[in-house]
Amino acid sequence: MAEETGFTTMAAAKAKGEIPEIGVGMLGYSFMGKAHTNAYKKIPYMMYPPPAIPRLEVVCGLGKDAVAEAVKRYGFREGCPDDWKGMLDDCAKEIDLFDNCGPNNVHMEPTIYAMKLGKHVLCEKPIARTAEEARQMVEVAKTTGVKNMVGFNYRFVPAIRQIRYLIESGALGKIYHWRGVYLQEWILPHYNTPLIWRLDKSIAGSGALGDLGAHIIDLAHYLVGGVKSVSALTKTFITERPLPDNPDKLGKVDVDDAFISICEFENGALGTFEATRFALGRKNFNFFEINGEKASVRFNLERFNEFDIYYRDHTPKETSGWTNVLVTEGYHPWWPNWWPHGHIIGWEHTFIHEITHLLDCIVNNKEVGPHGATFEDGYRAAVICDAILKSAENKKQVDIQY
Repeated sequence: MAEETGFTTMAAAKAKGEIPEIGVGMLGYSFMGKAHTNAYKKIPYMMYPPPAIPRLEVVCGLGKDAVAEAVKRYGFREGCPDDWKGMLDDCAKEIDLFDNCGPNNVHMEPTIYAMKLGKHVLCEKPIARTAEEARQMVEVAKTTGVKNMVGFNYRFVPAIRQIRYLIESGALGKIYHWRGVYLQEWILPHYNTPLIWRLDKSIAGSGALGDLGAHIIDLAHYLVGGVKSVSALTKTFITERPLPDNPDKLGKVDVDDAFISICEFENGALGTFEATRFALGRKNFNFFEINGEKASVRFNLERFNEFDIYYRDHTPKETSGWTNVLVTEGYHPWWPNWWPHGHIIGWEHTFIHEITHLLDCIVNNKEVGPHGATFEDGYRAAVICDAILKSAENKKQVDIQY
């Protein structure tokens, strides 16, 4: 089953010959830098034999001391504070893969620069602040021919990949509905969150939409198909927040705190998207439900290792109902690389699966899609995000045009 469904089974294999190395240059050392580095360090012995061994060459970010600490903590060969261009120029021979974990305002320019140097690229989501920025990145990716992937890591959750296989097999039949929500609480008033970069349009591009909504938009694209039109509302609940370096002074919040959107898919299905960072009690609630003619499925990221399914023709009917599936069997995606069934894995492992996939594509010249999110996929998500903002502003339905 592993070979048929497209994920790599390596746990029982033995490495033969020399495993190639891939030199990594990383921009950003914080949340995503930590998650990606954790993956690079675990790939060689957990995804064994790995398609390549990541070699941590250089990390770049803001502040000399902070970069030095990142070098020490993560094990990069060297650091390059405050100068991503210098990092790419000075270490061009050592870097094969440029990993962009920086804020959204430094996604486009450094990534394009790296691609023009012939570097393969992994760029965190959202791919850019706007669809126009994303379009430019797609064009350069096409002309340079480098492998490119956007960090939509939830495509690499075993349960979500298993749902994709069920849909491809026809188990759900014709799909009628998608409902996707992504709910967090971390900027509610009692947290006293200052005006960080995620609340600044010039850096983030959008708020809950790009931070959380982009994930469920990409999952809908991956599982259901392309979006035809959207209508939406957005809301900013707290319009001013203290400046991080001057708490006595307030700055304007110019991004959405929450959004709700309805959509029509190209295949005729109807869908909803909702994201907020004001959902009290919700820590990382990424939930979707898909209703088809033969079956419905639902998934909750906070219950990472399972999904629920309801079959129309369940036999015997006396025991019909929602069935919980624990996705930890040896034949489930990626599980041969991990533990005996029932020994669960978690959020961090999505990055291990994701980056292993990209390394495999680089070394063996494979296509990143359809399972990995290419820059084209990132662009499509950005177009939908822009359309949601436009619809909310104009109070009109917006047709999606790529």
